[in-house]
Amino acid sequence: MNISALLLTTVLAASPSDGMFEPGLVSDNGAFGLTLSPDGRHALWVQSGGARTRLVIVEAHKVDGKWQKPAPVPFSATDGSRDIDPAFAPDGKSIIFQSNRPVPDQPARKGFDIYSVALQDGRWGPLQHLGHDINSDDSESSGSIAADGTIYFMKNGAEGKSDLWRSRRVDGKYGAPERLPEPVNTGPWRESNPFIAADQSYLLYFSDVPGGAGDMDLYISFNGKHGWSVPKNIGAPFNTAQAEFTPFVHDNRLYLARQAKDGERFIENIYSYPFDQGSYR
Repeated sequence: MNISALLLTTVLAASPSDGMFEPGLVSDNGAFGLTLSPDGRHALWVQSGGARTRLVIVEAHKVDGKWQKPAPVPFSATDGSRDIDPAFAPDGKSIIFQSNRPVPDQPARKGFDIYSVALQDGRWGPLQHLGHDINSDDSESSGSIAADGTIYFMKNGAEGKSDLWRSRRVDGKYGAPERLPEPVNTGPWRESNPFIAADQSYLLYFSDVPGGAGDMDLYISFNGKHGWSVPKNIGAPFNTAQAEFTPFVHDNRLYLARQAKDGERFIENIYSYPFDQGSYR
């Protein structure tokens, strides 16, 4: 192989499209925040159109091994509000998501609150606001839910940077959230977009702590008897010079969104790679 051909092969091998999830149908240069049902046949994600002015949750079903055309979920806001970050519960019987739609008993609230919607026999139930202990006048976003109902999410910390928090469900109600301790939260840097394992044994999230491949990289921390382990950058092929966010693990694959800026527009698509979290211990 001559040098020119070798260089071309190298460029193609490193193409940003490698690992892209369902190009054109799902990854349309304006998609992020994928979640999958436990059986892998029901997908939800956010259509952004490359901006943040209109954010809509859409869903698609896999029939005979092929993903069907996506459509907005029936609980999608119709008043211009933005809906983001859907996440299936591990049992597949509900999702959580966040919205800045008006909250009837908090008319002055402008940020994102966490909601839940049940799913039974393929039908969505009524929307449920998760209350004013877990939700506040700050924005709560990027939620991920464990098997026992504990929700991990992002909100601002004491220094004004986004931090990771969690709220436990007790007797069917979510309590006041607790900020995750160091070394997960760093104080001067951003931590956001958590994905919590169903058994809460490990946590994936993004951080802009210095030393990564791009401006936002994905990190993993394990939950042990001595607390959370020192986070590790999960490296290539997951992290690149672009920004990676909204991680989600399903069936030994890691799904993530990757974002680049094009003027005032974001180019963002969803990618999927084999993933073994145990290799980072």
